[in-house]
Amino acid sequence: MKIIISPAKKMNVDTDTLAPSGLPVFLEKTEQLMEWMRRLSLAEAKALWKCNDRIAEQNYRRFQEMDLRRNLTPAVIAYEGIQYQYMAPAVFGGAETEYIQEHLRILSGFYGVLKPFDGVVPYRLEMQAKASEAGDLYRFWGEKLYREITDRDRKKPVRGSGEGEVGQKSAVILNLASKEYSRCIEKYLQPEDAFLTVTFGELIGGKVKQKGTFAKMARGEMVRYLAEHQVEEPEGIKGFDRLGYHFAEEQSTEKEYVFLKQKE
Repeated sequence: MKIIISPAKKMNVDTDTLAPSGLPVFLEKTEQLMEWMRRLSLAEAKALWKCNDRIAEQNYRRFQEMDLRRNLTPAVIAYEGIQYQYMAPAVFGGAETEYIQEHLRILSGFYGVLKPFDGVVPYRLEMQAKASEAGDLYRFWGEKLYREITDRDRKKPVRGSGEGEVGQKSAVILNLASKEYSRCIEKYLQPEDAFLTVTFGELIGGKVKQKGTFAKMARGEMVRYLAEHQVEEPEGIKGFDRLGYHFAEEQSTEKEYVFLKQKE
């Protein structure tokens, strides 16, 4: 089972808490994006980022000075968003750390796919940005992210059941990412893949309503829960009961697990 999550816009440099364990798998593609970003003017970069002057100037300078192989921070520590704060990976024990390194993958417009302890530098480039000579980033990355998440390029063909045909082993993907990022994977799913989206919401007027901040908090807590309980199969997800959320059988399907926040 692989767990996919989104990155966060806010990032930091921390070379002391934990050491990176490697470099991102698509670093050569990242270098292409970096060179493209460096050729933009400040005004063009600001328009791409849709941010204020201070953030634009900070990130423009970052790209001009960027070194993708030095002063690196593990990705799971580098991102400072709400989801990562509630995951709190810096205080994981050994078993939890090994679990997320094996199962957790961070989708990124700049890096493509990251393992938690891949070394990264701060950047600003959302997946939906109209960036690079190749057009938008969805086209730039294409099927690569899906194949990396599912290990398609590394799996050996296995015998299918029933007819003796040769096929690929099915993938189980737990989707804790936003739609902006999950679509990078969904577009390329194969019939044999199991793609399970988790929704955190409240029942309002008979409908499930999801609130952004609470959902981000719950996604981080969910990753922590899965790591602490060493969950390997989707059935184990149902036990999640943090931040007031509980599994809602009636609202859930085989493709979507719904957790509802209990009213206080």
